[in-house]
Amino acid sequence: MQGTIDGFSYGLVTPVVAYLMACLGGALGLRCTTRSLLVENSWRPGWLALGSAAIGSGIWTMHFVAMMGFAVEGVPVRYDPAITFASLGLAVVMVGIGIFIVGYRGATVMALFTGGTITGLGVASMHYLGMAGMRLQGTLRYDTFTVSLSVLIAVVAATAALWAAVQVRGFLWSLGASLVMGLAVTGMHYTGMAALDVHVHASGGGPSGAPAGELLAPMMIGPLAFLVLAGVVVIFDPTMAAGADRPRTGLGPRPRPALVRRPGIPAHGPGSDAYRGRPPRRRRSFVPAPPRGPRSRLGR
Repeated sequence: MQGTIDGFSYGLVTPVVAYLMACLGGALGLRCTTRSLLVENSWRPGWLALGSAAIGSGIWTMHFVAMMGFAVEGVPVRYDPAITFASLGLAVVMVGIGIFIVGYRGATVMALFTGGTITGLGVASMHYLGMAGMRLQGTLRYDTFTVSLSVLIAVVAATAALWAAVQVRGFLWSLGASLVMGLAVTGMHYTGMAALDVHVHASGGGPSGAPAGELLAPMMIGPLAFLVLAGVVVIFDPTMAAGADRPRTGLGPRPRPALVRRPGIPAHGPGSDAYRGRPPRRRRSFVPAPPRGPRSRLGR
């Protein structure tokens, strides 16, 4: 028997909150990616790891906030805790691979394509593994074309978000990238849910696992606390707070030293005495010696 699916049992509350959670995780993660481009190489892995965990936690929290509004008429929905936690780990790892590729290779076409593809596949894998952890008295079936469309949405939007993040042009670029990342996650989620059909079993025992409310609400406390902690780190970082979005290593050429102007002395570039703070050297005037005439034989 075909089950009646309601993905908005709480109205617009769950989609709006889910989108905001995806944007929050994306904003923190992409901002950490931007920060990694402004530091020395020894600090870069830490910022990239923090960004990967923030994005992974954000998209995982978004998914299960949205799933709290999912219901099948007359059928209780439960979740397997092990698979639910595994979906969080998968999201962090796959997003981390994509973030590290872009963080170290820069805004090259190949790096963005590879990193965006892996990040988008991480979003999709998290979604469908989380759906595999759902337990109900029925069978889940997916439309292949719609599933492929959801994965494509995730890959394209994730690539665009990474491209905007590595431009290193200020806070507004990172904010726009986070909105795109949030759109990638929520668009992929609800497109994937549109591909779902539930065939309800007429008889059988109740599903195993924990009820959605009892399992999901406590599980989201950890990722939410981590997002708050990541937000504190980003906000109180002096370089990010000052908006000094200029790459020191990694991307792009280093800025050339500015010319030094001193009173009464024209601008000089590196290598000159004025640039080093020394007084200008005095040039010795060269006076050529008078020409010598032919030697006299008497002087010999």
